Order: sequence, then C-alpha cells, then structure tokens
Amino acid sequence: RVPVLCGFSEQVVPRPPDWDAHVQMTGWWLPEAPAWVPPAELVRFLEAGSPPVFIGFGSMPVRDPARTTATLIEAVRLSGRRAILHAGWAGLGGRDFAGGALSADIFPLTFAPYGWLFPKMAALVHHGGSGTTGFGFASGVPSLVVPFIFDQFYWGARAAEMGVGPKPIPFSHLTAERLAAAIQTAVTDLEMRRRAADLGQKLRAENGVARAVEIIQTF
Repeated sequence: RVPVLCGFSEQVVPRPPDWDAHVQMTGWWLPEAPAWVPPAELVRFLEAGSPPVFIGFGSMPVRDPARTTATLIEAVRLSGRRAILHAGWAGLGGRDFAGGALSADIFPLTFAPYGWLFPKMAALVHHGGSGTTGFGFASGVPSLVVPFIFDQFYWGARAAEMGVGPKPIPFSHLTAERLAAAIQTAVTDLEMRRRAADLGQKLRAENGVARAVEIIQTF
C-alpha cells in the first residue's frame, strides 16, 4: 500500500472502483505562471481579430514537417479561422514547407506559456500530452486532440466523451478537411463551449501541487 499520487483530476478521470485509498488523484500539477512579457507582434496579432485557434504538437516529431505544415495551413484556410501555429519539436511553420510564407491569418509561435495563451484561444488543437491536456482543460476552451502515441489517445477520448472537444483525429489519419471540420465544431458548438468553460472553472479551483504536498507531509 505504497501511496500513489496521480497528477490529474477526478473531474476528468472517473475513479476506478478497485482503487483503494492509497491511490489518490490530486488534480493536475500545473506550474505557476512565469513572469513573462509577450512579444509585441503576438499581442498585435491577438488584438487584430477574433480569437485564433492554437495548433501545436509539442514534443512530437513528424517525418515530414513541410508536408504537415502545409496540411495544417490548408485546414486553417478551409475553416475560415485565424490560427497560432506552434513550432514545437517538429519545427512546424518553417520556411521550407510547401507553399512558401505563412498567411497573415497564421502567427508562427516559438514559445508562450500555455497558462497565459490557451484561455485567449477560440479552440485548441494539440497532441494530447498529459501536461498540455491539463492546461487545455483548465483553460476552459474546447480541445481537439490529435494523438500520436500512448496515453494521448486516452486524453483525446476523454475530451470527446465529456463533450469538451470534438472526436480526436489520430495523426496518422489527419487531413486538412477533417481538421477544418473539427475546428469548426470546436469553435461554433455552443454546448461544447459551455461544457469546456464549466470544466475549466472546476479545474482552476483545484491545486494539484498543494494537494500532493499535503498528502506527502501527512504520510
């Protein structure tokens, strides 16, 4: 009965009936917001129109960054939305992708704290890593998960099951048309947006780090 602390929330993961009291879910272990000043060009982009859609796959590499970037750009065009394209480890949005330069409706991003950025978005498209998922759910914004491996498929399924995001699109099945349709759903489905906002409010009321420390000190 060694204590097990799970750094995610029971608001998202229903507690299995066979888990005894030594297994506890604390809520996500999200870091405190850093002292960070956004670049002026990012602020101008955010203020220049409707809230954009965030697109980024974090630490996931892709075999063909140029082709993936072209697919994402076409999806943004088909959706009729503005977007922030996060380079990540895949280097999305690099200069060598097919099609040349990004349009004025897509902002190339190298870094911004997710806790600062995500609440400002209309929707989130990400790989479903557990940390990114925590930030996404806590932001109160619909999340569309494009899973690559492992637990990312679980988090994508949970987003859809809870009604806080569209059905996930595995990266291996990603097309511009599918992504554009899912973006439209995430941005326009009012019930989905309400559920995402409600979940975000509940998660922001939790403090996973403080709860984990409390359990460890008690033990």
